Order: sequence, then C-alpha cells, then structure tokens
Amino acid sequence: MALTVGIIGLPNVGKSTLFNALAKTSAEASNYPFCTIDSNLGVVAVPDKRLEKLAGIITPDEVIPATIKFVDIAGLVKGASRGEGLGNKFLHHVREADVLAHVLRAFDDSDVSHVQGNIDPVRDMEIVETELFLSDIERVESWIEKEGISAKAQKKKERKTLEFLNEIRDRLSRQEKIDINSFEHHHHRDILRELNLFMAKPVIFVINVAEQAKEGFDKIDKAIASRGERIDCVAISAKVESEISKLPDEEKEEYEQALGIDSEAIDKFIEKAHSLLGLIRYYTKVKGKLQAWSIRRGTMAPAAAGIIHSDMEKGFIRAKVMNIEDLISIGSENELKKKGLLRTEGHDYIIRDGDVIEYLF
Repeated sequence: MALTVGIIGLPNVGKSTLFNALAKTSAEASNYPFCTIDSNLGVVAVPDKRLEKLAGIITPDEVIPATIKFVDIAGLVKGASRGEGLGNKFLHHVREADVLAHVLRAFDDSDVSHVQGNIDPVRDMEIVETELFLSDIERVESWIEKEGISAKAQKKKERKTLEFLNEIRDRLSRQEKIDINSFEHHHHRDILRELNLFMAKPVIFVINVAEQAKEGFDKIDKAIASRGERIDCVAISAKVESEISKLPDEEKEEYEQALGIDSEAIDKFIEKAHSLLGLIRYYTKVKGKLQAWSIRRGTMAPAAAGIIHSDMEKGFIRAKVMNIEDLISIGSENELKKKGLLRTEGHDYIIRDGDVIEYLF
C-alpha cells in the first residue's frame, strides 16, 4: 500500500535536512526561506527486524522491504492560506499526503536564520496549524456554496449533506481535529475522504534538536501535552542524522556512540509514520523473492493478494499461512507443518500482522 508522509513546517526548521537523512539524498538545504521550491520525493524502506530474521532462515535471492514515500514540501509562512509565500502551491502538496510530519525547530544556530526572528517551537506549531485550519475552512465553505445551489431544489429534510458540511465548518472554526472513523454514516466518511482535510490527517511532531539535546525535546513535548491531546512526538537531530546517513556503515555506530545519540531515532520515526494509518505488514516468498507488504488492518486475504496483482485477487483460491514468529522460532517450514502450525485459509480470512503467505490462485 502506498503511504505518503508530507514533511511540513516553517522555513529553515530543518525539513530538507530531515528528508536527506531519511532518503539518503542531497535535497538543497540552505539558509533562506523557500529554499525548497518544488517538492522532493524519496522512497524509504520501513525498518523491519522480522524481515531480516526471516531472510536468515529462508535465504532468498532477493529481499524487498515495505516502503514509505516522503515528500519534502516548501516551507509554510503565516498567511499561506491567503497566498503568502508559496501559499496554495504548498497547501496543494500537503493535502496529497496521508500523514503529516510537522518539523519544529528547537535548536539555536546563529548561521541559520529563523523566519520569525527567534526560536519558539510552540509559536511555530500554532502558526502552521492555524494556516491549515484556515485552508480547511475555505475548502469546506467552497463545498457549502456548491451544495447550497443543489439544496435549493431539495426538500428541507433531504438537505443532509449541506447540514453535515455546516457541522464540519463549525468544528473547524473551533479548531477541532476531525476523526473520520468517529462518524457512523458511510456517506459522511466518504465526504470527508473526498474533502481530504488537513485536520483529518494523522500528525507526527518531529522536534528538531541540537544533537538530540533532551531539553529541547522536553520543552515542546510538555507544551503539546498540555493541550490535552494524544500527540505523537519524536526527537531527532536532523543535521546529525543527515551527516550519519552519508557515512559508511562501519563508521556509523562509532559516530553515534561518540555523540551519545539514539541510533534508532530515524527508524522509530519511520515505523511510527507507518503505524499511524493502522497499517500492518505481511510477507510473501515466491521464486526466490522475499517481500514485505503494507496493508490496512482488517484486510481480507483476496484483497491483500490484489495489492500484489489484480489477477491474484480475481483468481484467489486459498492461502497457505504461517506466523513469522513461529517460523523464526522453529526455523523451518517443514517443522511448522509437523507441529500443525501451517494453516490453509479461504476468502473470509483477515490478514494478521506477521503472516507469511503463499497464495494459490
């Protein structure tokens, strides 16, 4: 399943530097606003220790991990919803993302200016969120205007869509987040998916600190927590991680230990982005190729096969299923069979996280 994470934030907070660390590329990162004019796209493997262990048992010719797309988007400024800075161009790219990674600057660096003049991550967070809220309100109001024209030909009791849109506008005006899954009616959920509101997207706050200095993270983490929301925060030194990503593998661990930083910070961030949409991973082994697949939790076996190829869903017969932890623990498929741990599942089977599957179709 394709998952896109949009890296957002004010200019000069470290978005492109974080992108470089993730994608191991060299997107331009300079000391002036709107250094990133066009969005940069990088495809990043999801860290998967289970896949590594499974590869050690199966010894395939090729190992293919699940992936996430990261998009580095131009910096947003106060007034973007009214066209300031790159305005609507920025907002268009953001709206296409499934998850938002909101980078907040918590480091001081006299060589890197701040568009607001000083370091204040809480203020920066509020500026960006306000612009996203305002853009959402404008989008909903545009829909209300169009729906209002249609509603004139309807009886009052039939104007359910218009009433719903007005409800969403009112909630956005109060700066409330929108949880699509909290709405019971399929029609309402379909409307929200089509609206593709910023305030309905999962968000990770990336606190960009100086060499992962804990005080920088604690300050913003406590401020966000005080709002009473369930928030996902990670502390990353984008500059250090970008430098590490360019090192040979044998030098990375030594460099991380010398700086005393979390060697798995980037991996934890990628994994968190993957899990925010309720995605799980299952695995296939076909003709020497071991591959991890990301799917939504609750996906039926035929639909999961269809992610690999549409013909597999249409011609689905059954699936041979093993649990990856069982396979790693026991060490071979033959032993799993002897212990009755190799199952055959049909059309109504719901894929579980960690399934190792061979499809028959």
